[in-house]
Amino acid sequence: MNKKIITPGIALSKAQAYCAYQERSHDEVRKKLWEWEIDNEIAENIIVELINDGFINESRFAESYARGKFRIKKWGKQKIKAALRQKKVTEKCISEALSKINMSDYQEVINEIAVKKLSEYKGDKLIINKTAAYLIQRGFESELIWDVLNGIRTD
Repeated sequence: MNKKIITPGIALSKAQAYCAYQERSHDEVRKKLWEWEIDNEIAENIIVELINDGFINESRFAESYARGKFRIKKWGKQKIKAALRQKKVTEKCISEALSKINMSDYQEVINEIAVKKLSEYKGDKLIINKTAAYLIQRGFESELIWDVLNGIRTD
């Protein structure tokens, strides 16, 4: 089999295109360069160049990732934090990104999901516990979940 050899220059331009398509973490770019079988030293130099040219920005990535997972996937802060840690984002960038999530929107999403799940479990004796478990699995904080569920129960 013929394997196409990628030169550092081609790897840099491919990495720039990869980063321009959507925000990427350092780790995602490092893994992509590894897939292309780029030497570690060259890969690190490419990553430094991408950072200097503004193609990679960890805080911008963390904010974009957190915003997208919250708005589109309706993930809670705990699940977003775990996913960002898995992508090797620094704690500082994670907390800054999570702080940008609007708390009233956050409460609204918890409420929306809770109401939807409660209607799905109608007639089930464990309705509240199942809904709480589902929200915890989605990464929402348990104290906020119980505040919402107790508020719904009293309505």
